Amino acid sequence: MPVGSKKGSVIFSGFRALGLYSNHLSHVVRYHKKHREFYIVTAVGNCFHTYNVKKLGIVAVSNALPEDISCLAADRMLVYVAIGGKVSAFARNKEVVHMYTGHGADVHLLLPFGDHIISVDRDNAVIVWDVESEEEYLQITFDKVSFEVSAVMHPSTYLNKILFGSSQGGLQLWNVKSNKLLYTFTGWPSGVTVLQQTPAVDVVGVGLSSGQIIIHNIKFDESLMKFQQDWGPVTSLSFRTDGHPVMAVGSPIGHIGLWDLEEKKLVCQMRDAHNTAIAGLTFLHGEPLLITNGADNGIRVWIFDTAGGGGRLLRSRLGHSAPPTKVRHHGLNGHHILSAGQDGTLQSFSTVHERFNRSLGHGSINKKKSKKKGLRYDKLKLPAITTFASESARQSDWDSIVACHRGYLMTTTWNYQKGSMGAHKLEPKRFNKNRALSVHATAVDITSCGNFVVIGLSSGHIDVYNMQSGMHRGQYGEDKAHSGAVRGVSVDGLNQLTVSAGADKLVNIWKFKSRKLVLSIDLGTSPATTHLHRDSGMFAIALDDFTLNVLDMETKRIVRKFSGHRGQVNDMAFSPDGRWLITAAMDCTIRTWDLPSGCLVDCFLVDFAAVSLTMSPTGDFLASSHVDNLGIYLWSNNTLCSMVSLRPLPADYEPTGIMLPGTCSSQDEEGEGDADLNTEMIEYESPEQLDEQLVTLSLLADSRWKNLLHLDIIKKRNKPKEPPKVPKAAPFFMPTIPGLIPQFAPSEAWALTKVLFGTTLHFKWHVPQANTMNNPSSSSFPPDNDPVGLLKEMGPSGIDAELRGLAPDMGGDVSVLQGFLKMVASMLDSKRDFDLAQAYLALFLKLHLRLISQEPGLMEEASKVSEKLEETWTSMQTLFNQSLCLLSYTKSALL
Repeated sequence: MPVGSKKGSVIFSGFRALGLYSNHLSHVVRYHKKHREFYIVTAVGNCFHTYNVKKLGIVAVSNALPEDISCLAADRMLVYVAIGGKVSAFARNKEVVHMYTGHGADVHLLLPFGDHIISVDRDNAVIVWDVESEEEYLQITFDKVSFEVSAVMHPSTYLNKILFGSSQGGLQLWNVKSNKLLYTFTGWPSGVTVLQQTPAVDVVGVGLSSGQIIIHNIKFDESLMKFQQDWGPVTSLSFRTDGHPVMAVGSPIGHIGLWDLEEKKLVCQMRDAHNTAIAGLTFLHGEPLLITNGADNGIRVWIFDTAGGGGRLLRSRLGHSAPPTKVRHHGLNGHHILSAGQDGTLQSFSTVHERFNRSLGHGSINKKKSKKKGLRYDKLKLPAITTFASESARQSDWDSIVACHRGYLMTTTWNYQKGSMGAHKLEPKRFNKNRALSVHATAVDITSCGNFVVIGLSSGHIDVYNMQSGMHRGQYGEDKAHSGAVRGVSVDGLNQLTVSAGADKLVNIWKFKSRKLVLSIDLGTSPATTHLHRDSGMFAIALDDFTLNVLDMETKRIVRKFSGHRGQVNDMAFSPDGRWLITAAMDCTIRTWDLPSGCLVDCFLVDFAAVSLTMSPTGDFLASSHVDNLGIYLWSNNTLCSMVSLRPLPADYEPTGIMLPGTCSSQDEEGEGDADLNTEMIEYESPEQLDEQLVTLSLLADSRWKNLLHLDIIKKRNKPKEPPKVPKAAPFFMPTIPGLIPQFAPSEAWALTKVLFGTTLHFKWHVPQANTMNNPSSSSFPPDNDPVGLLKEMGPSGIDAELRGLAPDMGGDVSVLQGFLKMVASMLDSKRDFDLAQAYLALFLKLHLRLISQEPGLMEEASKVSEKLEETWTSMQTLFNQSLCLLSYTKSALL
């Protein structure tokens, strides 16, 4: 298979997504009778998640659908999702078991109804489906001008009855079994947005687009009470069923109103429950728990156990409400990923379990005032973080994170241990008199010891601060470090050198302590971003012309140049061993460059361009964040768990696309495709000898030949202290011969083996045609006539007995001894089984040296073997000496 036709990435495969919890669709609550537990189902893009209410732990993630989900509903057995005009039914939260097609427009309302499912599309078509047969049971048509369906519900105890609400404000009650309109309610001047059953029979809660909530009796068509909220249309309704007559109302601005239905008044306001509109809220049946979700990517569970009627946040799952712009691993175990989002928050996501997630909050100039007023009304809140640096070395002593904010000269410190903003706001005093200058922080790095932070500014200045005290410790350069904006700054692992890149097309290397300039390198093009791998001293620089340069801090030279990206390089990451440079660009590709060979070894496309990359310190995962995506996506490193063949990719290589991974480990066809990538290498079998000129070893275990000379010592040491005891009776289980038909093994076989033992080689070497000895390993003889093959199969004791049996006084012959020496000579000639030839010859000489010296024929053959042995070893020793000389030179020479 040609390299260009392979699917996706060879190195990385999608593993899971972090930080995705909810979108603008209302959640669904399900109750599992067997588990006796409530579950929450939320839609996230093109899949849905299921959480348990007890711990808000994720239970299941559905398979990805072709498009984003537009509507969500569920009953006791199935979860129904709408994609465009199609409705799918999922069983066991995973697989699609039913598909309902027939709508000509997008479906926006779904209602499970016994053995049926009711769907409403944007063209006002209402279809009742039979769940099992997937057939259309009934279709109801409404005039869009007079009655546009905007809400639908089944009134409790009303058999076969469905209540429809319209955007014109009216209601209609239908019998879906007989397809009859039973009653038309006059309604109200504004459109109906929500219909919800109250705990009382015949009474329905109606939410209107004017913000009015009507408690209406549909049996007598009369309104029992009316409420008005000032926060806009009603987005959701729910009623407590644990004995308190309370109604919760959601609003488009994230507030929740709690109304007492007995006293007919507003009890409490839960302001800023979500940053965006309340998508859905549900009181659990018989419990003082309220579940809410919103488009701010959050799920919250509130408990009502305090005086005043308000809810207290019990547990939550919160992600970024705007796409993350910068992700970095924090710590050395690779379990925590720091993420800064466009929503202005800094969050930490755990790759182990969601309960370890934490939010460090939103940046603010005055944190005390913002706590009192609330974040929404905080005029001093800081804009989004553009870049940050973290170091875990001294995080238990003082702040360990420094962040730059968009358009701000001031940089802020954050404390990871406390999970909040830190004590210092770092700002140079040189701009105090002229704050009108649009100078802002552009780059930041913390030393590996955690004591100092280096900050680069858009004016070209680079300042050094102390992390513990926040005091200014100096600057690089007499006036400025660069004549243009600083695009990147890094400190090496030993605090010896600082390297910076600026818009003036220069890379400057400074002494960290004295802050003196050591070297300045002209790049020819302005750099866009930089990244330093401290362990290897490799400094990667992405240029504005989409090329990449790699600077070696040891030799202070550009050692690699890469080109191939067709868009701006957004971020870079090194593998922990420093061999790979992984880059992401606006051309939607993620490329892996092999630094030792200087080649592109992996490249794949994603649907959305990656804006940030970070590689785990343990090398097991690559994490990425993408344009217009709220999650952080993990890609597993295939080279850690399987054999991966990396080949240089051609310059015109066209990558193939990969879907972003889901929220749990994917088991789709991409995994099968990855397995096919390495079939060529896995199926490759090395020949027994790569070349006739190469010396080849036998690859037998050392125990089969290494102890041949010391076999008598080993036998003496392992001699039994007492003779074996004969069993009194036959064994209960008689030995059998393997096969389809069970047969007992004949006891005579053991005696026969003992008789023939010691004469095997003697018999083989007396086979006609003396070629067996001249070329005993030749393929022209069958394997059973190959003496070398027979010796390979024997153990040390067997080989010793065979070689002893070659002597005339043991039943052998001088010609057989001569044939053995010819066999050794042919092994040395072929340069195969070199270790066995040495071991067999050593044992042969030990056993028969006196006999060889007495026989002229044997002496002549032994001298030939000696010449061949000396010739072969001389050439090998020369090669060994060359290799050792080169190795000692590379270890000691200063390159």
